[in-house]
Amino acid sequence: MPGADETPNPPFADRLATPSRPARGRQPIVTMASLTKDIHRPTIRAQALVFEDPISRELKDHLERIAPSNANILIVGETGTGKELVARFIHQSSERSAGPFVAVNCGTFVETLVEAELFGHEKGAFTGAVNAKTGWFEAANGGTIFLDEIGDLAPSLQVKLLRVLQEREVVRVGARTPIAIDVRVVAATNVDLEQAVRLGRFRQDLFYRLNVARIDLRPLRDRPGDIMPLADHFLGLYGRPDSQIGKDAVRQLLSYLWPGNIRELENVIHHAVLVAQGPQIGAHDLNLSRHGSEPLTSSTQQEPLQAVFQRLFEENTHAIYDQVSNQLIRAALDYCEGNQVQTARLLGISRNVLRAHLVRLGVISAPRRNTAADR
Repeated sequence: MPGADETPNPPFADRLATPSRPARGRQPIVTMASLTKDIHRPTIRAQALVFEDPISRELKDHLERIAPSNANILIVGETGTGKELVARFIHQSSERSAGPFVAVNCGTFVETLVEAELFGHEKGAFTGAVNAKTGWFEAANGGTIFLDEIGDLAPSLQVKLLRVLQEREVVRVGARTPIAIDVRVVAATNVDLEQAVRLGRFRQDLFYRLNVARIDLRPLRDRPGDIMPLADHFLGLYGRPDSQIGKDAVRQLLSYLWPGNIRELENVIHHAVLVAQGPQIGAHDLNLSRHGSEPLTSSTQQEPLQAVFQRLFEENTHAIYDQVSNQLIRAALDYCEGNQVQTARLLGISRNVLRAHLVRLGVISAPRRNTAADR
């Protein structure tokens, strides 16, 4: 959900207009600052998007075709690929550009308060509601609301969101009178919503409402032509006026797999600027993890897993699915040091699905049901 204000970055072209760092790409670079004109300033994730790689050029053409409509849009992509920036690009390219853009992260809500946050509440609606409050949908009236991590919405909220999309009105918590709204919804997820629908974890009718126009945002490793323009952009943000990326560093940047996508690239360049001994960044300054520097083929990724499965099959192990999934979830949670949000992203599932698994495993307690007494 929207957070503290941030200082806009100067235009990218202005920072690269020096002989020491010519722009590498011909296509424009879009920054969060250049697309942010509203008062709702979210925590910035991936800060920049370029359209230099052929895949990105196709994406830009697709965005420009669907942006002028009022159709709901679903953006699907890995974490760090710039889903919010794409949503802002759509908003600024639409007839709603003069209206507000409200970014909401569905994965950060307290489950008991998410309805009030989205749809607002009246005074006295629940304990602590000392004043009436406008929800994010009302705040986005006349503009666009961006619902990030839509797959994390609880089933009860999915029903209410579906009604909002169908009726184009919201009812505040504690109220009975609906409020008409004119909002375009752009939702985003890094989980497989089709699979979530098949498993009964996401409503099919809501999926169809959101998936009117779909954008599949490819990971950075699939669009290598964008890597160096982005690297130059982040060098302009964090580096010295004479900072440069050496040839050995360029080779390593281009061969790395970028599991964290644009956000990871930004962090890598920022770190390199801090540790570099001079104006030129070398490969040793990048501190890239060894496992990501060499491309992995599908066969090399699958061979170790296939060997394990083959041994389990030969041993006629019972309940293989439960054993494997339980160990995978525990291992991922341990890898993420107990952080449930990071674990869910690592596994490609929603936080609600992860919590259901953890309750079943006895790792966490089942949530207490809300009752009338709680209010």
